[in-house]
Amino acid sequence: MRVETGAAGVTRSAAPQSVRATRGVHRAREARLAGDRSPVVPRAEIGASWDRVLRSGLDPDQSTESALLQMNEIERRRRTSTLGEVMPLLSERLLLLADAAQQIMVVTDAEGRVLWRQGNPGVLRRADTVCLAEGAAWTEVSTGTNAIGTALVSRAPVQVHASEHFVRSLHNWTCAAAPVRDPRDGRMMGVVDMSGAASTFHPTMLALVGSVARLAESEIRNRHLQAIDRLRSVASPLLCRMGGRALAVDAHGWLAAVTGMPPVDRLPLPKSLQPGRVWLPSLGMCQVEPLPGGWLVQVTDGPSDGVPRRVVLDLSRPRGLTVNVVSAVGTWTQRLSPRHAELLYALALHREGRTASELAQDIFGDATRTVTVRAEVSRIRRHLAEVLAHRPYRFGEGVEVEVIQPDHPADLLPRSTAPVVVRARTAA
Repeated sequence: MRVETGAAGVTRSAAPQSVRATRGVHRAREARLAGDRSPVVPRAEIGASWDRVLRSGLDPDQSTESALLQMNEIERRRRTSTLGEVMPLLSERLLLLADAAQQIMVVTDAEGRVLWRQGNPGVLRRADTVCLAEGAAWTEVSTGTNAIGTALVSRAPVQVHASEHFVRSLHNWTCAAAPVRDPRDGRMMGVVDMSGAASTFHPTMLALVGSVARLAESEIRNRHLQAIDRLRSVASPLLCRMGGRALAVDAHGWLAAVTGMPPVDRLPLPKSLQPGRVWLPSLGMCQVEPLPGGWLVQVTDGPSDGVPRRVVLDLSRPRGLTVNVVSAVGTWTQRLSPRHAELLYALALHREGRTASELAQDIFGDATRTVTVRAEVSRIRRHLAEVLAHRPYRFGEGVEVEVIQPDHPADLLPRSTAPVVVRARTAA
């Protein structure tokens, strides 16, 4: 298998382009399934995916059929997905090429569910035979190694060709996929994929899909900035006449204007926000009123009647790290970055609290990196001010803390190198 040198001198194996290379990958795959060693080594991302799928117990001879989402659920996901706003752009940049190359364009959500597919009619019919259809699940857990599912796990563009697919019924397919992230917070929104017969493989397809995914992210960023500007023009005159602490945020909590308090990038909001009194972990009790394109949030000064009672740190899915806060007035969920998940996990293990140097040792294996730790904990406390205490850093008194871990210990924050996480994986 040919090897190329990428950016920063990192070597990576090139996607297979010859029959000889494809046969070598096939032998490597069969050896991996049998638990034997092979003189042919697959690309690193493919080998890692095979290992994950083998641990899950997926049968390589199984069908790729999956229970399809109902059409009303597909439509709901389309309406609530930001990717729907850039589908015209994706179609414009990929559809003509997909048809000419006898491939199809597939767009999924962050759960690997196909929401849109377009392209060559003949390939669309053939895709139906492997359930590459709207509403189908294309995660690694459901369908084995494939470009969509593996891109979701690796959070990077990936090309999967012929026998690199784990399930044998996909060995006549080639696919290239790239994740699309929310440019505002890095959250995974979904995947753009090009798929077709193995004979239509071309090494430039991965670069094309990756560039279109980045273009979509840029378009989403521009739309967001324009919407924030419109909300600011409405909210600023209102805030100028108000006393106390108040913010104007869009429907997703992104800040447009603020008065009486330091600005924040984003105010975490509950999933179903309604006008009236609402408890927010970062601010306490607030009065919320609707604005065109967002919300006006006024902080209610005085004692809060919604002190958190329980915190659930969900680390069961590497792509869905969350913290759920339960109080007397409702529940609230915040997505976590891998770094913030590591920090909260360390604090959950040490309820007595950790100093900045102890956390630096837990996360970096270097007790001197206290400046970085303090900055990261400060970011977390912007969202969890009434949950996390400091001096030392810890969960608040009387708060019950539960950690939901993945079924397999090796899947606990799998990309983390933090000593506190590595020890937990090793001990398990």
